[in-house]
Amino acid sequence: MHTIRPAAVAGSFYPGDRQMLADNINVLLKQAAASARFSTDIHTSLTPPKAIVVPHAGYIYSGQTAATAYNSLSRWHAAIKRVILLGPVHRVSVKGLALPDVDAFTTPLGEVKLDKAAIASVSNMKQVMLSYPAHAQEHAIEVQLPFLQSVLDDFKLVPLAVGDATPEEVAEVIETLWGGPETIVVVSSDLSHFLPYSVAIEVDRSTVKNILQMQGSLTHHQACGGTPLNGLILAAKNHHLHPMLLDLCNSGDTAGDKNRVVGYAAFAFSEDTANE
Repeated sequence: MHTIRPAAVAGSFYPGDRQMLADNINVLLKQAAASARFSTDIHTSLTPPKAIVVPHAGYIYSGQTAATAYNSLSRWHAAIKRVILLGPVHRVSVKGLALPDVDAFTTPLGEVKLDKAAIASVSNMKQVMLSYPAHAQEHAIEVQLPFLQSVLDDFKLVPLAVGDATPEEVAEVIETLWGGPETIVVVSSDLSHFLPYSVAIEVDRSTVKNILQMQGSLTHHQACGGTPLNGLILAAKNHHLHPMLLDLCNSGDTAGDKNRVVGYAAFAFSEDTANE
């Protein structure tokens, strides 16, 4: 039987109508292409980024920041065939990293098939478990799928909901799934939460500095996806990747008030581009 994890936050975090969603993402990607806030060499690189870090709030809040990272993949739309997508758990407690026991995820843009062979390669690791509940209502992974469906031609997914795990445990899973240029790692994470605007700016700037310096000791106060981010940084160090900041803002800059804001940043980790 073909089992599916249906969209849980379509119509709230992003448009639930197929055409509205496609149009929304198209606009965000075009805006990202036209106005990069940070100058990097990502668009002239000879190889695709090996990893990106993207926020996971509603599109009206963080969609533009996420689009800066996804736009960096557009040149490689035919080459990227596997996406390793890690995000923090928000609703269900998980010890380690959780895979969903399904064959595919769906969004209003269609079905995303899971990479069963890749999943089998990590499913017996001690820190990996199967948990449909961990994925059933989890938005951190779901909100990335329409972007991936829009910028890549044909890919399979390995979705990992990350709970209580060490950087080494996360990095070991990433390493096992590393692959070649056909595989990209996506970490879904917002930055600080519910701080006053001016305080959030300083806290997030410090967090960005830590990430650019490859300091994998982020707390959940700095980044809600700090656990998968720390694992990515450790794996990136092992492979001599260089992080690049693509965008940085918070909800006070987009669609929220400035009393209690959430921070958003986008990064790309590449093999052949120097850190700016």
